[in-house]
Amino acid sequence: MRIRLVMLGVAVLMGGCGASLPPLATVDRVDLPRFMGDWYVVANIPTWIEQGAHNAVESYRLEPDGTIATTFTFRKGGFDGPRKTYNPRGYIRDRSSNAVWGMQFIWPFKAEYLIIHLNESYTQTVIGRSKRDYVWIMARTPDIPETDYRRIVEQLAAAGYDTGQIRRVPQRWP
Repeated sequence: MRIRLVMLGVAVLMGGCGASLPPLATVDRVDLPRFMGDWYVVANIPTWIEQGAHNAVESYRLEPDGTIATTFTFRKGGFDGPRKTYNPRGYIRDRSSNAVWGMQFIWPFKAEYLIIHLNESYTQTVIGRSKRDYVWIMARTPDIPETDYRRIVEQLAAAGYDTGQIRRVPQRWP
């Protein structure tokens, strides 16, 4: 009986470990058709798949069933490295804002995908996760002004991200 109580106590404590971070705020509203298209990954806290990515681009297409067909492409290890392509599917989880998605790489698992920044002109966005383990700073162009980049990184720090983990994604286009 004591072992069960100790295990229950540990489980409760472990469950509360992530509770120290406040919820990650998303943008109020995303116009999905306007959000669709190509987004260059300017910087990120990369997943293991993205380590060494160059010329990373995420493309979205709204499907008739309301899902988001996604194509993520990059060159592995350098600008001349092998081209990698992944095709996860996005699912809108909050239709009132369209800012909370699930991104499915492998069935049945859907990774959290939160649109936490989107400028008025729909030219810069930031995708985050509540755990603050990954983040993607993206733009409609391969680069953004340094002042915009610094402002976004400051906002991420204020939101609880370890900004020392953010890496610029090398982009070089003809």
